[in-house]
Amino acid sequence: MRFNQIIRYGVGVIAACFLTTATYAMDSLKLAVGAPGNWDTCVAEIGKRAGIFDKYGISLEMLFTNGGGETMQAVISGSVDIGIGAGTAAAMAAYVKGAPVRILLAGTTGTNDLFWYVPANSPIKAFSDTNARTVAYSTNGASTHTTLLALIDTFKTSAKPTGTGAAAVTLTQAMTGQVDVGWASPPFGLKQIRSGEIRVIARGSDAPSTRDQTVRVHIVNAQALTNRKDVFERFARAYRESLAFLYDTPDGLRLYSEYAQIDLDLAAKIRDDFMQKAALNPDRVSGIDAITKDAIGFKVLQKPLTDAELNDLIQIPAP
Repeated sequence: MRFNQIIRYGVGVIAACFLTTATYAMDSLKLAVGAPGNWDTCVAEIGKRAGIFDKYGISLEMLFTNGGGETMQAVISGSVDIGIGAGTAAAMAAYVKGAPVRILLAGTTGTNDLFWYVPANSPIKAFSDTNARTVAYSTNGASTHTTLLALIDTFKTSAKPTGTGAAAVTLTQAMTGQVDVGWASPPFGLKQIRSGEIRVIARGSDAPSTRDQTVRVHIVNAQALTNRKDVFERFARAYRESLAFLYDTPDGLRLYSEYAQIDLDLAAKIRDDFMQKAALNPDRVSGIDAITKDAIGFKVLQKPLTDAELNDLIQIPAP
């Protein structure tokens, strides 16, 4: 082999090595996911299963929590990079207290997916019957917490908010009488509704103030965002593509049904009746004024955030 051929061969090998590295080197992100199995918290999981995040050079590790409160603490401590489905009001409150929390993407707007129920044989017929009764929510600061407070205010009852953890755990507590009223978000509880084991007494959207609020957001550790901004921007692009895949392709629905371990018909019902695509728009946090008013009323916040604080808190990457 002549000298110039050797040089060309060596350059080719080196180039191939760099290409291989660029193709396979992955950035890892840890996610804390509240309410595993729920439609609104499944987007990253579905994108992972579909190989979408691989295309953007991102490897995801999922850690599951009992609700937005636990998700928030995981992000604040730095044990995870991103929290999926944290309560918006709680994120605002944590920020003003100096916690290293930023909003990376909007999560869920409106509360149509949340519902409160009782066992079929319960004497409670409507939410207005919950005076002095224990009514479930997941964890302090979660959207289930602030939505429940809004329902109590709407119906003017003396219900006793009771933290019960995730929807699956809550179902056991409600069916065994440990709590009078349970909470759930699809897919949890839908089979029991269909079989007549439980009765829905309220939807989150029965509290008018919550209908246009972005009640859940995806949050990021502020230090991680500073240090790895490019990675989080790629995460946002992959997340948007994953959301489109979930709603716009048959494979998206199929992967969700496999993930949630439910049949396709039930998965389609969740998508069409509870979680329409507009509710999961990741690019706009809606209803800030209403969120702030409720948060102050429920003593989650002491005063509104300034425009400068909101601009610092909400750092959604450009599409």
